Amino acid sequence: MSGPEESFEWSTLQRVILPSPDQTDTIPLYVDAGPASGIRLRENDELARSPKLPEDKLQMFSSGGGQAHFEDLLSRQSMRVRAGELISFGTYFNAFPASYWRRWTSVRDVRLAVRTSGAGTVTVYKSNARGSVQRVDGHHVEGDTTSLFELSLKPFGDGGWYWFDLAASSEGLVLESAVWETSEAARESGQVTLEITTMNKPDFCLNNARILAGNLDALANVKEILIVDQGTQKVEDQEGFAEVSASLGGKLRVINQENLGGSGGFARGMYEAVENGSDYVLLLDDDIVVEPESIVRLLTFADRCRKPTIVGGHMFDLYNRSVLHTFGEVVDPFRVVPAQPHADMELRHDFSVANLRQTAWLHRRVDVDYNGWWMCMIPTRVIKEIGLSLPLFIKWDDAEYGLRAREAGFSTVSLPGAAVWHVSWMDKDDMVGWQAYFHERNRLVTTLIHSPYPKGGRVLRESVQADVKHLVSMQYFTEHGRIEALKDIFKGPDDLHRVLATKLPEINLLKSDYPDAQLRDDVDDFPAPKLGRGPMGGAPIGMPRKKDLVSWGIKTVSRQLVKAPAPESSERPQGFLAHRDNRWFRLAHYDSVIVSNAEGTGASWYRRDPRKLKSMLAEATALHLRLYREWDELAEQYRAALPEITSIAAWKKTFDADPKEGR
Repeated sequence: MSGPEESFEWSTLQRVILPSPDQTDTIPLYVDAGPASGIRLRENDELARSPKLPEDKLQMFSSGGGQAHFEDLLSRQSMRVRAGELISFGTYFNAFPASYWRRWTSVRDVRLAVRTSGAGTVTVYKSNARGSVQRVDGHHVEGDTTSLFELSLKPFGDGGWYWFDLAASSEGLVLESAVWETSEAARESGQVTLEITTMNKPDFCLNNARILAGNLDALANVKEILIVDQGTQKVEDQEGFAEVSASLGGKLRVINQENLGGSGGFARGMYEAVENGSDYVLLLDDDIVVEPESIVRLLTFADRCRKPTIVGGHMFDLYNRSVLHTFGEVVDPFRVVPAQPHADMELRHDFSVANLRQTAWLHRRVDVDYNGWWMCMIPTRVIKEIGLSLPLFIKWDDAEYGLRAREAGFSTVSLPGAAVWHVSWMDKDDMVGWQAYFHERNRLVTTLIHSPYPKGGRVLRESVQADVKHLVSMQYFTEHGRIEALKDIFKGPDDLHRVLATKLPEINLLKSDYPDAQLRDDVDDFPAPKLGRGPMGGAPIGMPRKKDLVSWGIKTVSRQLVKAPAPESSERPQGFLAHRDNRWFRLAHYDSVIVSNAEGTGASWYRRDPRKLKSMLAEATALHLRLYREWDELAEQYRAALPEITSIAAWKKTFDADPKEGR
């Protein structure tokens, strides 16, 4: 239908947006040119439900319609459609995630209002949870027209989206604006404290502050923008800070505090949001680029949820901006590791290769256990009831909080169409080095508190396996950190606050004792390897078969304990390994090797030491046996202490004890 709008109030749920002028590489996330062609997945077989290799799931190839013309983007809401061309808004940022609104809010009907000038057609489509595309309505437009489509959300129980396409006639067509609306009355919009935790990334923080300053309409309900600066390179010292701060109209405040890690920074944001009377805190990581419209979408959705709900955004790759990291996060309760929420989902989906309309699994609603704190909005009512973050420094704070909220009856939603671009995990290796301590300790703490299985399911078994892999890989500094983590578990929950600011410096002091922890910028800083001394003559080394892993581990550990390293291995390495080849089943065959890091900024010299292997393996084994014996007692202890150590009062003591705290 088209014509004048009705007299009663309509509230905007989501407006169509277009990329900013400096983000041409994100166009596929906002608009598609031409029909849904290119790679197309089968809809009627199991391969569409559980995608495997690309050659196993392709139905056809087509030339595709290409990318939309960047010069046709007139503003953040307006776009030109050239004569004879078709543009689809069935995209990540502009399709309407109907199934999420159907599941979590009281909204049951929406209206799409599309303002156009020129001649052409407006066609509305929907999908179901299987990804089948269905035409809903459409008509021809001429001149200045507002096309209105009233749409029901009732069929979207398990999944599905709404979107519209524009096709221009010979004279061309311009989209002036488009919004998804509802006539259902909304309560007053909540107020948000937007908080960024940073550690020596002032350039990222200032860039996001500039983005926000250029999109002040997205900040209408933001009460305060808070930067918790825990680094030595201060945001306030950056050139241009005063100008950006002034452009934010007095909403920006910086708190300088000691490095309490991500959990300490985010807990500070939670604390301040409660103190200043905000309805929500929006937690943002520092090494991101934010899509400012996401702030509005998260708040609009959270305000209309039937009960207080944690609402988070997705993460795209900062250096490959059409690539989505994951569509949802759950915790495998038996292993207590992050896992894909269902068999359909693929990691690192590239929208420039297969768009939303083509990709069947993107149409199924994904229910999650938690949302990463790269972008996560938490109602302060939830904080008041279940507390702040666990004092974990880094790792597992967001997952543990989502599990704790769920046990208290508060759900988490990862909302499509709200996202940031974040430094990819592909460019990090946080399972080795100083972060290994926090991975090990915090995973065990989370398991002790939340695991429904006796002795934590498979967690202890996998922890022992990880020890063996690190040790046969000559990663002795990493293993030292893991052993310290096991020891600290027995100190109990009250120790978590006490060591929050001191544990990282303690771990870093150990680096000088371990060659594998000492990074050099250039491989030429190391002695050149001796020709022909690599394992197996340099032949590729593959991973042992699953059924052979136990016997492989026994033989490998025995060999490394008994066989002395080659005499020259302490003087010259046997070779170089790129980071992608840095796998335990390869490293285990070396006596001495240079290994590059994930970031590509340097390399370390790994050297085999049977004495370290023997002593560390014995200590780790003894600690795991003790943990197994005392598991039930420790679990009860950590669960009982949880309300106290996550309380506002406990965190206030930690903040007040910070000698660097200032405003």
